[in-house]
Amino acid sequence: MKQYRTDQIRNIAIIAHSGAGKTSLVEAMLYNGGAIERMGAVDNGNSVADYAADEIERKTTLNCSVCIAEWEEHKLNLIDTPGAEDFYGDLHSVLRVVDAVVVIVDATTGVEGGTEKVWEVADKYELPRLIFINKMDKENASFENALASVEEILETRAVPIQLPIGKEDQFAGIVDVIQMAAYLQPDGSKRAAKAEIPADLETEVEETREALVEVAAESDDELIEKFFEGELSDEEIQNGLQLGIFENQFTPVLCGAALNNIGVQQLMDTLLTGCPSPVDVGAVTSAENEEERREPSPDAPMSALVFKTIADPFAGQLSFFRVYSGTLQGDTQVSNSTRGQIERLGKTAFMNGKEAIGTPQVEAGDIGALTKLAATQTGDTLCDRDASIQLSGVDFPNSVISYAIRPTREGDDEKLMTSLTRMSEEDPTFRIERNEVTKQLLISGLGDLHININRERMADKFGVETELSPPKVPYRETIRRRVQGVQGRHKRQSGGRGQFGDVTINLAPLQRGDGFEFVNNIVGGSIPRNYIPAVEKGIRERMDRGLLAGFPIVDIQIDLYDGKYHPVDSSDMAFQIAGSIAFSAAAEEADPCLLEPVMSVAITVPEQFMGSIIGDLNGRRGQVMGVEQLGRKQIIQANVPLSEMLRYSIDLKSMTSARGTFIMEFSHYEITPDDVAQKVITASKTEEEE
Repeated sequence: MKQYRTDQIRNIAIIAHSGAGKTSLVEAMLYNGGAIERMGAVDNGNSVADYAADEIERKTTLNCSVCIAEWEEHKLNLIDTPGAEDFYGDLHSVLRVVDAVVVIVDATTGVEGGTEKVWEVADKYELPRLIFINKMDKENASFENALASVEEILETRAVPIQLPIGKEDQFAGIVDVIQMAAYLQPDGSKRAAKAEIPADLETEVEETREALVEVAAESDDELIEKFFEGELSDEEIQNGLQLGIFENQFTPVLCGAALNNIGVQQLMDTLLTGCPSPVDVGAVTSAENEEERREPSPDAPMSALVFKTIADPFAGQLSFFRVYSGTLQGDTQVSNSTRGQIERLGKTAFMNGKEAIGTPQVEAGDIGALTKLAATQTGDTLCDRDASIQLSGVDFPNSVISYAIRPTREGDDEKLMTSLTRMSEEDPTFRIERNEVTKQLLISGLGDLHININRERMADKFGVETELSPPKVPYRETIRRRVQGVQGRHKRQSGGRGQFGDVTINLAPLQRGDGFEFVNNIVGGSIPRNYIPAVEKGIRERMDRGLLAGFPIVDIQIDLYDGKYHPVDSSDMAFQIAGSIAFSAAAEEADPCLLEPVMSVAITVPEQFMGSIIGDLNGRRGQVMGVEQLGRKQIIQANVPLSEMLRYSIDLKSMTSARGTFIMEFSHYEITPDDVAQKVITASKTEEEE
C-alpha cells in the first residue's frame, strides 16, 4: 500500500445503535475503493470488519475493526465500532483517536437508545460528525421521520445535503443538493453517474438548497456578507459547510442504502470534503504540559498513542496505534513514556480487518499496528527516546456489573488468573479484583453480554472454563454502645510451664469510617510493655472474624487499662488469647450490628422516565439526594445500598428502553436495617454449616 501524506488521510469512526448497518456501510466503502472484489455481508459471516469467530456467530460487531478504503487519492481509515453498550470500551478507544464520525440512523426506526448514547460519547470528544440515514430501501423507511427524530432527540441542527429519490422498494438514488445533481445506484464498481433531478423533487431540492446555502453562509462573516450581496459559488458553499462541520455548528445529513451501495460513493466524497484531516485538526498537546505540542508532520519528533490491544496466546499481542507526529519506524527502539520504559518495536503494518499489510513505517496522522510489544498496553504513549512526551490516554467507562468467578476444573486457579490478566490487558473495561473481605475473585464489566463474551474468549484462547456466581456484599460489623470493665483471662496448666494472660478493657464505638483505635492505658506494670502488642494482635485477629456474620468489625476503640501477668507462665500467645476473649465478651454486650456499603449513584435518563426511576430507587431503600437537568435529560443523584444495585444495569436498561445510564462509586457504610441484617446473618450461618 502506498504512503499517503498527512493531509490525504481521514480517520473516521462509524458509530450507531446495534443493527443500523455500520459493518455493511464499511463493506460498501471497501468495495468502492477497490479493497475487495465483492461485498460481503454480516448475515453471511464474510464481511471484512466482523472477522472474529464470536462476531460471525452472533452476527454483530463486538470489537472495533480498522479497515482501509483508498478513494480519490485519499486514504480513509474506517473504524467499525460495536453498537452494544456492553462494548463501549472500544467505542471510547476509537473516538479518542479519530478526527470525525459517521453516525448511522436506521430510516425505519429513526434515532434509537443506542444512537443517543454513541452521540453523547462523540459529544464528549467534541468530534465533527455526519449523519447517514441508512436502509432507505426497507419497508417503512422514512427520510422525513428519521430526520425529525435526529433534530428532536439528538438536539442538533441537522442540515440535509442530500435527498432520497423514492423510498422503500422504490428507492433508486439520491440528489446531491450542493452539486444539484442526482446519483443512481452505481453499476458494479463504476462511479455512480450524474443524472437529471426528478421533476417531482425539483421544488423540494430548491428549498433545501436555499436553506443549505444560508447555513453555509452563517459559518463565516465574509460569507454572510457575500450571501446578502448576491449568490455564493459552489466552492464558497462547500468551504462554508466544511468550516461549520469542523466547528460542530451543524450536522450534515446524507442518506442511502449500504447493502445495495446506494449513496455510499457520495458519502465517501463528503468524507474528503467535509471531514478534517490530521493537518486540519492541528497539533497535539502533552497531557502533562499544555504548552508542549507536537505538529502533525512526519518531520516532527515521533509520538503515537496505543488505543487497542488484542491478546492472542499464540501470535502474541497485537497493538493498534495512531501516530500524531513524526514517523514511527519498524524495528527500532522507542520510549514508552507512560511507563518509563524502552520498547523494542517489531514489524509495522496497516490493518484491513484481520489482514496485515506490511509497511516499513507509519507517518503522522496514520493508523497502524505492531505485534509483541513487551511492556506497552492500551492508552500508552510511544515516542522518540530523546524527545519524550506523554499524550492523554483513553478515558474508559466505569464497570456496571460484577460477578464472582472460579474455574470449573480444580487446579486451574493459576491458569485462570493468567487468562484474566491477559483479557483485562486487551479490554481495560474488563476488570479483576480480589475482595479480601468476601475472599472472592471478582470480575467486572459493562454488562452481562460483555462478561460472557470474555468468558467465551478465555475458554477459546486459553482453555479455561469458568463458573459465575453473584458477588457477596462486603458487609462490616460494629457496635452501638459503650461497654466498660470487661475482663479476658486465659489460664492453662498442663504440667510444666503453663499459660497465663489477663486483660481488662473498655470498648466504645467510633464515628463511621474511623476504623480502629487501640489505646494503652496500662500503668504500674500490671501488664509488661512487651506483651501489649500481643493483646492488640489478639483483638485485631478476633475483629477480622466478626461476631454476627463473619464480617470484619470496624469503627471501635479499645481502651486497655488493667490486667495481670505471671512471671513464668505469661507469653505473647497467652496475652493474644486473653485479648481475644476480652474483646468477644465486650462486643457481645455492646449491641453489635451489621453495616452495609452504600453507593453514590448518578443516573441519567430522559425526562419521561424520571418518575419511574425515583419510585424504583425508593423500592431499593435508596435516598434521592437531588435532581439536575441536562438538556432533555435528568441526572438523579442518590445513595443506595450496594446489595440493591448488583443487577441494576439490567433493570435500568429494561426500565428506560436502553436510554438510561448510570455511574456508581462507594460512598460510606451505614447500619443495616434489622430485617435485612437478619437475612444476611441467617444466610451466613447456613453457608458455614454447609
